[in-house]
Formats: sequence, structure tokens, C-alpha cells
Amino acid sequence: MTDAPRPIADAVRQRLARRHRAEGRFRMFGVGAIVLAIAFLAVLIGSIIAQSTGAFTTYTLTLPITIEREVADPRGDMSEASLRRGSYNQLIQRALQAELPAASSRTELRDLFSLYSGLNAAPVMRRVVADPSLIGQEISVSMPVNHEIDLYLKGITVREDRQPGEGAITMDADGDEVRLTGEMPVFARFVSRIRAQAEDERQEALSRAARAQAQAGMAESRDAREAALAAERRAFADAERFETIIDPETSILLGARTASLLIGVNGGVISVSAVSPDGRTAQGSVLLPLESDAASSDWTEWVIETPPAARRVGDLQAIYARTLEERGLIDQRFNTRLFLNADSREPELAGVMGAFIGSILTMLVTMLLAVPIGVGTAIYLEEFAPKTRLTGFIEVNINNLAAVPSIVFGLLGLAVFINAFGLPRSAPLVGGMVLALMTLPTVIISSRAALRAVPPSIREAALGVGASKTQAVFQHVLPLAMPGILTGSIIGLAQALGETAPLLMIGMVAFVADAPSLGLAGLTQPSTVMPVQVFLWSGASERAFEMRTAAAILVLLTLMILFNAVAIYLRRRFERRW
Repeated sequence: MTDAPRPIADAVRQRLARRHRAEGRFRMFGVGAIVLAIAFLAVLIGSIIAQSTGAFTTYTLTLPITIEREVADPRGDMSEASLRRGSYNQLIQRALQAELPAASSRTELRDLFSLYSGLNAAPVMRRVVADPSLIGQEISVSMPVNHEIDLYLKGITVREDRQPGEGAITMDADGDEVRLTGEMPVFARFVSRIRAQAEDERQEALSRAARAQAQAGMAESRDAREAALAAERRAFADAERFETIIDPETSILLGARTASLLIGVNGGVISVSAVSPDGRTAQGSVLLPLESDAASSDWTEWVIETPPAARRVGDLQAIYARTLEERGLIDQRFNTRLFLNADSREPELAGVMGAFIGSILTMLVTMLLAVPIGVGTAIYLEEFAPKTRLTGFIEVNINNLAAVPSIVFGLLGLAVFINAFGLPRSAPLVGGMVLALMTLPTVIISSRAALRAVPPSIREAALGVGASKTQAVFQHVLPLAMPGILTGSIIGLAQALGETAPLLMIGMVAFVADAPSLGLAGLTQPSTVMPVQVFLWSGASERAFEMRTAAAILVLLTLMILFNAVAIYLRRRFERRW
């Protein structure tokens, strides 16, 4: 009899042990989910930051420019109209050519003037128009270099290596053609590098040929077989070309599909076109004039590993950029234009200021429309509206509207605000009205939840001391529900800040080169917003826009974090516990 309860106690202990193990697994899964979410978030933010770092700095070209009157004032009357017709780009070109007078041919001048964008002449013009006394004076002008040059100087698009040369070299010049001879195999290091790269390329070409041959054997149609065989022949041709480079008895000929070898010696630069098999002699042409053709042991081996066919910066452009950098005329600075400029077709001049102001104006309209209307609707439905079929129908439709895709609101705004009412396209006013329609259901639902969270005893106490229904709601219930209302409203506005689809339908995807004014006039001026700016830049073909897209995402994330931080602060500041 005394041993009868023991099986029951053992069973209870086993059930408790299983429950404790289950709770432990649940906690472990919860902690694991949190850790995984944090890891994914860290990877996301880290990748965005890594991609955007290059956008926050830019290489800037600083030139002393003389404002010549006959160029800046073509009419000669010093009027604003005449000053605006001046050829300020010509002044920049003259200043740049004065720094590198060796550039004289059309090709050389084209490469020299491509170091900057012609749009940089506009700030010079505005500066002269604002202060005509600058005519005839020399001023210092800073401008961003061309985005391709900027990427090159940052080492993003081009791989290069500059090392001191080994041993002395003599030069035998015949016009622009130069023969370089070393007292030892001074170019052996470059020859070894080229042959190693050629061997890798040959193996890759042979692999392509093998894959093409396999595809030809499995081809189901004659056209597919012919295409595969053609790809096989091209791959074998590439392999044979690389075998020629690898051959130790053959001179190495440099071209568009091989690395470039530049020799910096005696203040000039020589572009090598051929190197002997033993690396002792080289043949080349002068790109930057030499101060003398005497033998020298102080020279630089400059290897641009990326072939000319695979880059958008030529050898001559690279030489000009590095020369100006060595003279201190090109230096790296913080990219203030990213935050102070509006959008531009040129990546080096593009900024987020226009989209930032557009977002502020759009969200201002959204807030002024969605919050008062949404809170008023929530107060009426929760506190005053009778519980009838009509109010039930309205509540169901409000809940349904919260789940409607955002692009539908864009179509509604296009049909009503633009086509029916004739409001301007791409305007923050229309964008704010569309986002207000989208945000209203969220504000109404969150506000009703906040009102419902206030204990009924507050209402009963207010009514018990003689307050009217309106007084009880607005003087007692609403102040206590305000933290939840503000939190829900701000979160709804933060969600609207990140919307793109509805704004695309009303034309805010258009290219806008000027930022709208901060005021009532700006509400009807063409504008765009931060999410649309990210969308536009992400589809641009220029490599530099990739970094600026990531930087714009960081700015947008910062705005959204600020919105949510305000919501958290208001929640904790006015929170009441019952």
C-alpha cells in the first residue's frame, strides 16, 4: 500500500522533466532566432556600409583660373546676360592645359579635358555673375574629377602596381619612339608576371573550349551545334594567342588585351609596346615628354594590370591624373556634394539634397492630412459612433484598406488628384496626399487600439463627476491614449517614408536636377523622394552610382531610424501603466 504512489510520482517527475526540456528548447530557439536576425541585420548593414564608403570621399581637381574678360564677357558690357554667355569651360581648359603643356594633339587634349565634367563650368559662371569684379583676376576653382578617374584613383576599377625599377637603363630615342636597354634583365619581373597571367588565361580558354565541345556533342539542333563549335574555335584561338606570349623565345607584344607597362624616367613617361624575351630591352613611345634622354638608374616600373580593353581609363588619362596628383592639384576630400547637390546625370555631381527636401515636404503633407483625419476618425468610431451595420461595414473596410498594395493608392492618386483635379505631376503635394491615403488605415487602427487600451474606469469616473461625453473623451481619455496614438502615427509615417511604388505612378520618378524650395511654393514644384532616388540610381549604368545608391540607402535608413527613435521616446515619455 505504501509503494502505490511511487509510480505516480515518477510519472509526474518525468512529465515535469519533459516540460522543462521543452521550455529549454523553446528558449534556445528564441535566442537562436534573435541571434540569427541580428546576424542578418549586421550583414545587411555591413554590406551597405562597405559599398557606400567610396561615395563619401571624392578626388577633387583644384586649378588657378584666370577670368579673361574676352572669354567671360563676350559682349563687353559687363551685364549679367553677357556674363552668363561666357565660355567658362574654355577658361578651365586653358588652366588645365597650362599645367600640362605637353598635351597638344587632339587625342591628348581630349584625354586631358576628360579628367573633369564640363558641367563644372556652371559654378564658375555663377561665381563670376555674383561678383563681376573677378574679371581679370586669378581665382582658385575646385571641382570633382570625372567619375571614371575618381574610381581609378581609388583603385576600384583598375589594378595597378608601381615599383622602383631594378638597375640602370639607357634610352635611344628616335622621335617619339624609344628603345630601352638595361644593364641586366630589368624587365624580367614584368615578363614573368605577363607569362603567369597568360598561362592562367590559356587554361581558362582551354576550359571554355572543352565546355563548348561538350555542348556541341549534346546539341539537339544544327544551329545550336554550329554556335557551340564557333565558340570552341574562338576559345582555341585565344589559347593559341596566349601560348605565343608564354613562349620563352618570343618577344612579348603589349596590346589592348594585355597589361600596360609604363616607365617613369627623367620626368617623363614611356609606354612600352614590346619587351624582349629575356627582359633586357623594350620598345616604346613617349607619352609624357622626358626632360633628358640620358641613362638613369632612378626609374619607376608602372604596371596597369587591367587590360585597356577592360577599363574606361586610358593610359594617357592615368598618366595625367597621377601627374596632377603628384603635384598636389588632385587630392581626396570629403564628398560634400553628395549631401548638398541635387540629382545629376554625372555621378560625381549627383547628390541627395533634392530628394531629401522632397521627402521632407512630402512627409509634411502626409502628416498634416493623415494624422488629424485618422485620429479624428478613430475617436469617432471608438467613442461616439453607434454600433450599427454601417459602422461595422466602415470598420471592415478600414481593416481591408490596410492590406491593399501601395501601388493601388498610386493609381487612385493618378486618376483623382492628377487627371480629375489637374494637380501637377511630381509634386510633393500630390505625393503627400497619396501617402496620406495609404497611411490613414494604419493611423486609424493604431489610434483605436490606443483608445481601447484606456481603462473604462477613466471614462466612468469622468462621467460620474459630471463631465459630458465630449469632455470625458478629449480631457481624460485622449491625453492618456496620446502616447499610443503618437507612436502608431509616427510608425505609419516612417512606413510611408520608405514607399516607392505609389509615387512612381504620379510621376515622382522623373529626373529632377534642382532641389525644390523649402516653403509653400516647393509643394507644387517638381521633386522626388529618397526611395525613388535610390531606385533611379540603382538602375544607372555608371559604376559610380552603385556607391551612391548605397550611400542614399544609409541616409534613408538614418531618417527612418530617427522616426522610430522619436516613437520610442514618446512611448516611454508619456507611457502610463494600469
